[in-house]
Amino acid sequence: MSRIRRRIAIHFTVQFFFLWVFVAVTLLVTMLLLLQYLVNQDLKRTFPYGAVSNIATDTFVEGDRVNVPSRWVDQLTEANYWLQIVDAEGKVIYSSNAPDELKTFYGATELLNVQETGRFGSFEVMTALYTEDKPLLFMLGTEDLGADRLGEWFQVFGENGRVRSDSTEDLETQLRKFGQYIEIVDHEGKIVQTIGTVERQELYRPLELISMHTEPALHATDISVYYDDSTGNAWILHTVKKSSGVRQQPILHEVILTLIYLGGVVLLLTLAFATWHGYRYGQPLLLFTDWFERMGKGHYHEALTEKDRKKVFRKNGKIRSRYRLYKEVIAGFYDMAAKLEALERDRIRLEKTREEWMTGISHDLRTPLATIQGYGHILESGQFTFTESELKEMGSMIRGKGDYMLELLQDFSLTFQLKNNAVQIQEVIELNELVRRAVLRFVNDATIQHVDFIFEEYEIDLFMKANAKWFQRMLDNLISNAVKHNPVGTHIIVRTEKEANEVIIVVEDDGVGMDEETKRNLFDRYYRSTNTEEGTDGSGLGMSIAKAIVIAHQGVIQVESHIGSGTKIVLRFPRYKEGELRSSVAFEN
Repeated sequence: MSRIRRRIAIHFTVQFFFLWVFVAVTLLVTMLLLLQYLVNQDLKRTFPYGAVSNIATDTFVEGDRVNVPSRWVDQLTEANYWLQIVDAEGKVIYSSNAPDELKTFYGATELLNVQETGRFGSFEVMTALYTEDKPLLFMLGTEDLGADRLGEWFQVFGENGRVRSDSTEDLETQLRKFGQYIEIVDHEGKIVQTIGTVERQELYRPLELISMHTEPALHATDISVYYDDSTGNAWILHTVKKSSGVRQQPILHEVILTLIYLGGVVLLLTLAFATWHGYRYGQPLLLFTDWFERMGKGHYHEALTEKDRKKVFRKNGKIRSRYRLYKEVIAGFYDMAAKLEALERDRIRLEKTREEWMTGISHDLRTPLATIQGYGHILESGQFTFTESELKEMGSMIRGKGDYMLELLQDFSLTFQLKNNAVQIQEVIELNELVRRAVLRFVNDATIQHVDFIFEEYEIDLFMKANAKWFQRMLDNLISNAVKHNPVGTHIIVRTEKEANEVIIVVEDDGVGMDEETKRNLFDRYYRSTNTEEGTDGSGLGMSIAKAIVIAHQGVIQVESHIGSGTKIVLRFPRYKEGELRSSVAFEN
């Protein structure tokens, strides 16, 4: 059972492992997709300011080799942005979509000015310093024409920080060309003048203008600012957006795709595993259900139907792979079914034997009981006078019938035990000595004078497992049968032999022999002397009991006999080898 528990545990562990791997991969992909979404939302909101740091993270630098992801290059080109990467010496080691006005080498103060002002010439510039392996400066820029125009318009149309009233129409005409409008805001955030389409009336909060500049995605317009130091007013040029300026960026694109593929494979494996397990465990369970149902009806010999056997076993008798997991269970079912069937057979045999025993007892005791009852009535009536010799004869008859009934009960009891396997065979006996003692009892019996006994002993010890008491009874029945049915002068030879893995006992006589019918019915109950009027010597069960004892010892009994040529009875039993002897030899005295 430990093997099947281990096998089932391994199968389910593997299945749940794949399931948990799929769950883990799914959670990881979900988290990465969420991260990608958040990064893209932040990138949209802060583009182009947030883009430069993402470009620096995605760029691969090895020595003088710089690899910027093509998706960034394409998007920057579409949005009219350029990218330059400057090394520690001020040399531009990478450039994309860069206009001719840009340099290929920058001095220390130039880069410091770009970092401080966020501008280089007419370009608005965003920077990110990368210092992981070696210091690199990423510069992302675009031409800011709006700031230059604001500076020109301030000089041409401005007065005291505002647009002169006589120049308003000229400025509006130019703004309409570019789809723009100007708001002039004082230091408190109040809009003091608007040129062009009016979009707003309320005050600007202190951080709102910064948000419009650094998070342009949150607002409908892009702005350029010119600050008038003398009045503290700011001229804000609004340009209505024509596009979002940034696409979704596949942040961790390769990692997410790899995990999605892995998750898909694990999911397919899990589904395949689950289907396979359902089929593998479901089929045997249905089989076992039918099995239990048949066994519940007492059909133990139908552990598996012919159809089920074809499902479970191949033609060579091996279990099919889908049922191999349960091979110990199937073997256990077969063993249990065989044991239950054997128990059912034993129960039926016990009931039949009990009925036979009761029938036999009631039938065989009727005649001797009738004799005893008859003598009892005669003695009880007092109508007759008996001599001493007649009374002695009547007493002898009653005692003889009583002895006969006692022997009959004992033989019936033994027959019942033998038929129901109640005889315990645990002793190891030495056969030569046991048989010799059995023969000696007949040799020393003074009532037996008409036959001669000869015992021929095998030259080495012979061992076998036997119940010494019942084995002795078997020999007594066989020898006494030869004594009773042979004339004066008969020689009875008893000898022991060994042949391969068997021990042999031969009971042979040179008496009258038997015809074929007698041989055929020799071991049947009451075949001889069933009529108690012929004498009370024996119950008529001796030879049938002898055969039952032989069978109980896993032996074989054979009879060879012809009329006028004597009889030979051969008993064969499994040999208990001397080298395997584990207990002392036991004999029945």
